[in-house]
Amino acid sequence: MSTPESKVKTKVSALLKKHDAYYEMPVPTGFGKSGLDYTGCVAGKFFVVETKAGNKLPTPRQLITMQKVRDAGGRAFLVNEVGGLDDLEIWLKWVTEGK
Repeated sequence: MSTPESKVKTKVSALLKKHDAYYEMPVPTGFGKSGLDYTGCVAGKFFVVETKAGNKLPTPRQLITMQKVRDAGGRAFLVNEVGGLDDLEIWLKWVTEGK
């Protein structure tokens, strides 16, 4: 059974593969530091992606994590069913193709 969030993750994964990005999808286990749905690197640029169903937004903890990544010089993206995928694709093209 496919959930709305898993459909978003399928689109994000396909886009990352298209641009030959290295990425991991950490599995929350309750041990260690929690992260976002995707952690990756492409063309030497570090990024994270949080996916959500519908038009949901990140939790306060997720927002803090996203800001810490930005503060460290990485990129953080929110992709849900209503937006964000285009922003990720534009950035990936810019990083990998200079477009």
